Amino acid sequence: MVLTPKERTQAAEEAVGQLKEALGGVGVVFPSLGVDLVSEAGTYGLPLVDLGRCNLDTALRLAAVLHERAHPA
Repeated sequence: MVLTPKERTQAAEEAVGQLKEALGGVGVVFPSLGVDLVSEAGTYGLPLVDLGRCNLDTALRLAAVLHERAHPA
């Protein structure tokens, strides 16, 4: 299945929205989470999701959430 450029962009934006919602639900916010603009302009495959940069607190929160999921009490 080949997606049009508009469909590729929509798919990437939906993925970013779902990821933001899921991360927000566990108290993790990546301020610069978004669609990678360079890969969005490409014609091969789906655009990449850019998790961006985060501060130490966000990194530690994400690590804690992942650890809890991997090792439930």
